[in-house]
Amino acid sequence: MKYIFVTGGVVSSLGKGLAAASLGTLLEHRGLKVILQKFDPYLNVDPGTMNPYEHGEVYVLDDGAETDLDLGHYERFTSTNLSRLNNLTSGQVYTNVLAKERSGAYLGSTVQVIPHVTNEIKDRIRKVAREMTGDIIITEIGGTVGDIEGLPFLEAIRQFGQEVGPENVLFIHTTLVIYMRAAGELKTKPTQQSIAKLREIGISPGIVLCRTELPLDQDIKDKISLFCNVVPEAVIEARDTKHSIYEVPLKLHEEKLDDLVCNLLHLETPQPDLTRWRQFVHRVINPTHHVRIAVVGKYIELQDAYKSIYEAIVHAGASNDVKVEVVRVDAEDIEKTGADTYLNGVQGILVPGGFGDRGTEGKIAACRYARENNVPYFGICLGMQIAVIEFARNVCGWADANSTEFNKATSHPVVSLLDEQRKVTQKGGSMRLGAWVTDLVPDTKTYKLYQSATITERHRHRYEFNTQYKEPMEAKGLIISGMSPDGTLTEIIELPTHPFFMACQFHPELLSKPNHPHPIFYGFVKAALRQRNAED
Repeated sequence: MKYIFVTGGVVSSLGKGLAAASLGTLLEHRGLKVILQKFDPYLNVDPGTMNPYEHGEVYVLDDGAETDLDLGHYERFTSTNLSRLNNLTSGQVYTNVLAKERSGAYLGSTVQVIPHVTNEIKDRIRKVAREMTGDIIITEIGGTVGDIEGLPFLEAIRQFGQEVGPENVLFIHTTLVIYMRAAGELKTKPTQQSIAKLREIGISPGIVLCRTELPLDQDIKDKISLFCNVVPEAVIEARDTKHSIYEVPLKLHEEKLDDLVCNLLHLETPQPDLTRWRQFVHRVINPTHHVRIAVVGKYIELQDAYKSIYEAIVHAGASNDVKVEVVRVDAEDIEKTGADTYLNGVQGILVPGGFGDRGTEGKIAACRYARENNVPYFGICLGMQIAVIEFARNVCGWADANSTEFNKATSHPVVSLLDEQRKVTQKGGSMRLGAWVTDLVPDTKTYKLYQSATITERHRHRYEFNTQYKEPMEAKGLIISGMSPDGTLTEIIELPTHPFFMACQFHPELLSKPNHPHPIFYGFVKAALRQRNAED
């Protein structure tokens, strides 16, 4: 097993996760089995209870782990299937250490950061190596070098590097080479200081990955090489891409990053065949058609809140030879001025998941607009519950129909709390999480998209369609096209007379990949293209 650790310096949000995922892509295309994991220094046990404004989306895995959004990059860019083993936080580390102390596992020793906390971190790396088959583990260390909470993780990987030997470990430092516009110069001093800080800890990176707006000339690379103690060819330019994040692996390959990694780790591999990846990128950058799809949400100003949804739209767009222009619409704005103001001229409307009643009425108005104007509609998680509420109010005639999440006193609770959630008091890790099986109804649009009678999708929710309303809503034209195997939970609904009106309780965006778009996203974008063609 070989080990690669990716650290970051100068500023946060440098794209360490994207860099790690892109390297994973390149190494996979060389025939290696790659495992990726993320170490997060924050004290939360996981991001599940964190506000999207704090953390962005929560990425859910098959085993129900609520993890960092970078794991989404890992799974989209590679074939790896991750588990709760692949995301470690300080909260988990200290929880485990204190549990061991309480049980007497340390035999009366004074519990300290070194060795007990660092050992816990190293044990996670070893456990991943034991339980997941692979050739290389790429571990991204969250945060920025110099952050006080990240020190135990850096010390742990320093120790681990000594234990496995220099021939089996590689440290890659991602840094920002700042462009001073007033002076018209690229400045390397912050990079030098960042790596000096890392070397004080005892870690000397073998590769420096330089995020930059502008090309790095050889003089800049030589300067970084000299002051940061790496060979010039190990100073890799990671310039901002113009069109798509999926260009990043191709750009890093041009910089010979994968060649360098294989050389430093003594790996003999063939050159990667990136033909299919290049074809996908070409379709993303040079599509034939164009559609506009509105995403109506409550965290709409934050790009990372719906990260996987936006990427799934890109995948489906490429497969349909379509450039999808995402129109971000704040649901509260619809509440103020009406749906037509924001949704007129779009060829598709998507309502994503969320919690709480803020913006709910705006989402319901968006759903009604889609249904009544025959605009393709796709509801995800809360977006399905919104579709049920809108149909109940405006088709079935139950004016106060609602979810008990928003109105406990409603006389028509068409969406209600799951039975197993009624006694839940702890918020963290207690929703219906992870991969669950759904049985599809033959001869439905959903069945035709999946071409399968049984599917498995990832969930993250507490509320569900109230099955007491199944028969009266079906009598009005709503079709339940997917149910849990025991027949108790509604997973997918659709309207057969609508060009495309589909909503699901699960999160299909979590299983979409560049050359394998999710079936519902594919069908939704295809329907939006039909809508555009009809308008023309």
